[in-house]
Amino acid sequence: MQDLLVGFFASGGGLILVPAFVYFLKMEDKKARGTSVFCILPMVIASSIFYYKDNYINWEIGIKCAIGGIIGGIIGAKLLKKLPTKYIRIAFTIFLIYVAFKMLF
Repeated sequence: MQDLLVGFFASGGGLILVPAFVYFLKMEDKKARGTSVFCILPMVIASSIFYYKDNYINWEIGIKCAIGGIIGGIIGAKLLKKLPTKYIRIAFTIFLIYVAFKMLF
């Protein structure tokens, strides 16, 4: 389930990039989410090469999370097209509060 949430909210960098795009660059919410996912791609590819070379990848867990991320990304992208922006903002806010609470306690 966590993998689906990560895919839906693109929290690999979306926790910072999405609000920055929306509030500082005045970008539409849905476009901000798509742009943040695209921005993270080069960083993921580059860092993965170094993690692979240094043998820092747990392949069993990594493959399972990748599958969950792909499924979550597909579901999230399809939901993003159908859900009104208001509901997406509410869900994203609840998710951010949840993550903040988990980090504090």
